[in-house]
Amino acid sequence: MRMLTDATEAFEAHDYPMTTEELIEADGDVTLELPNGTETVADALSRSAPETFESAEDARMTACAGLSSKAIGRKGYSDRDPVCMGEDGPEEVSF
Repeated sequence: MRMLTDATEAFEAHDYPMTTEELIEADGDVTLELPNGTETVADALSRSAPETFESAEDARMTACAGLSSKAIGRKGYSDRDPVCMGEDGPEEVSF
């Protein structure tokens, strides 16, 4: 995912295992350029439960999962997509 390039490079520079807190302290200020704005690695990682990452890939996947709705193109385009963590989704409509 291109928007996580800077974060991925920062994550790969560390030795693992590493906790969420340690990763936020080291790379939390890295800015992620998203389709609808920006947020930091700290923003993305703080949306998930604290954990210990065994690899840079684990950290990248968690950061990706924690991105806000700023990372999606058209919000609400599909009623099949799950909502972003920490957000309420649309009300279900029966046809």
